[in-house]
Amino acid sequence: MLYYLSQEFSAQFSVFNVFRYITFRTGGALITSALIVFLFGPAIISSLRLRQGKGQPIRADGPESHFEKAGTPTMGGLMILCGVLVSSILWANLSSIYVWVVLMVTIGFGLIGFYDDYLKISSANHKGFSGRIRLVLEFIIAAFACYAVMSAGEQPFSSSLTFPFLKDLIINLGIFFIPFGAFVIVGAANAVNLTDGLDGLAIVPVMIAAGSFGVIAYLSGNAIFSGYLQIHFVPGTGEVAVLCGAVIGAGLGFLWFNAPPAAIFMGDTGSLALGGMLGATAVAAKHEIVLAIIGGLFVVEALSVIIQVASFRITGKRVFRMAPIHHHYEKKGWTESQVVIRFWIVSVLLALIGLATLKLR
Repeated sequence: MLYYLSQEFSAQFSVFNVFRYITFRTGGALITSALIVFLFGPAIISSLRLRQGKGQPIRADGPESHFEKAGTPTMGGLMILCGVLVSSILWANLSSIYVWVVLMVTIGFGLIGFYDDYLKISSANHKGFSGRIRLVLEFIIAAFACYAVMSAGEQPFSSSLTFPFLKDLIINLGIFFIPFGAFVIVGAANAVNLTDGLDGLAIVPVMIAAGSFGVIAYLSGNAIFSGYLQIHFVPGTGEVAVLCGAVIGAGLGFLWFNAPPAAIFMGDTGSLALGGMLGATAVAAKHEIVLAIIGGLFVVEALSVIIQVASFRITGKRVFRMAPIHHHYEKKGWTESQVVIRFWIVSVLLALIGLATLKLR
């Protein structure tokens, strides 16, 4: 919205020229979303606590320290989504198809997560609704997003897979880009969802990943910078950096209330939406494999669950004391703050490695 004001009034008032710069609008989106969550967060938390009663159900087989969190409201992702959506519409250039694609995935996955949270609360059960139905809905949304990304770009590059460290290696997936991209988006969403098990554990790595992909999207959408770094130029993706800035700001606001002891949980409403947003951004910027590096913590969390389930079904034995893996370390005696902070450190290191792929080619 503010971008159009710059075009309308920049000839008369030079101060409006700053709204043309993606970097300025990214900073504006960050501050705006943070303020929205800070200002409206207490009212949202009070309302959710009143409506939910007992709050999010706690796993009976979980670490004993988690029983102290009984009664904490969930669906805190609503705070994050409000901040992201309002600031994105306010600061982003809405003529970019990539902005709408990423927002569509974010909203769509957020709605799925909201319904799942609602069922958990109403039934006082942590399982929610059918996992198969949820996955089908997620894949439908993700497939539409990938089709839009493929249609918006130039063929055959828009349907191709690029590789970090290898600038000349490009594989054209053709129509198979849609299921591949959908897998990336759905996988990212559910990996973040599995990571969201401790106070502050998921939101900080999400902000780190969003900041990293904000940089990647900006550089990929800039012909000069992408040419200098020898990364693939994807016109229009620079605007997605504004959305990434909005996620960071909303995440900072949410962390204020989610820091131990959490006043509210993100819930599937937030984790699915933010994970889907990261996946859609990676697909739009043609850095799908880099997402597995920057979001390596989420990958490990998801793999720990897959390994645990597969091992128990095949051998009857468990590899980890409890999955996802952050619970394994809790069972080993790590305090919650130790697990969270150490996982944050791992996320920072992985993000630096992922960003290094922009130059090491």
